[in-house]
Amino acid sequence: MESQVRGGTRWKRFAVVMVPSVAATACIGVALAQGALAASFSVSGQSFKVTTKELVGEGFSQYGALDEGYTLDGKKTAHPVAVSAFKSATIKSLCQSVVTPNIPVLGNVSLILRAGDGAEPVKAQNLYIDVAELNADATFTNIDIGVAAKDANKGPGMKQGEVANKQANPFGFAQQADKAVLRDVKQTAWATTAGTFKLSGLKMSLSTGVKECY
Repeated sequence: MESQVRGGTRWKRFAVVMVPSVAATACIGVALAQGALAASFSVSGQSFKVTTKELVGEGFSQYGALDEGYTLDGKKTAHPVAVSAFKSATIKSLCQSVVTPNIPVLGNVSLILRAGDGAEPVKAQNLYIDVAELNADATFTNIDIGVAAKDANKGPGMKQGEVANKQANPFGFAQQADKAVLRDVKQTAWATTAGTFKLSGLKMSLSTGVKECY
């Protein structure tokens, strides 16, 4: 079974994870011993934007969660996200950008990271992306929509710490697929976690002003 989806979704509430969507993102991932995942962490006060030409993911699942963290002035906050998880993924032509606003003297400063533009794509194992907004052309193979999050077994499972800290409901809505292929991805995310993350041809640059991947 294949399902094709095109569109953009802005996640307003925790419960709104009701259409097939999947995230492609990258940042300098956390390499963890033997692919084990750390407990949930507090996210920063800055989301980041990502584009990629193509992501091919094997073993996909997605469920709703809350990312707890801080605003840039240090206040506690939380963000509703769709957590997209892959057992493995390859990503072509990755761009990630984040803008730090209002730095004294400099003003806005933009960080841009690029990788996977050559013959070797970006590769990840046990990849989790906490997505706030997504636009892409997507094809899912053998998709199940509406399973309980704890029973979504095609992907790598729920992140450690989320259930214990009440950031995700194991009995809530989830979806899963044997394979997901996304093209022309544009997304905003709050966090990325991976067992391993190989960024081939990594290039990073800093510049003043607002310069983003899209």
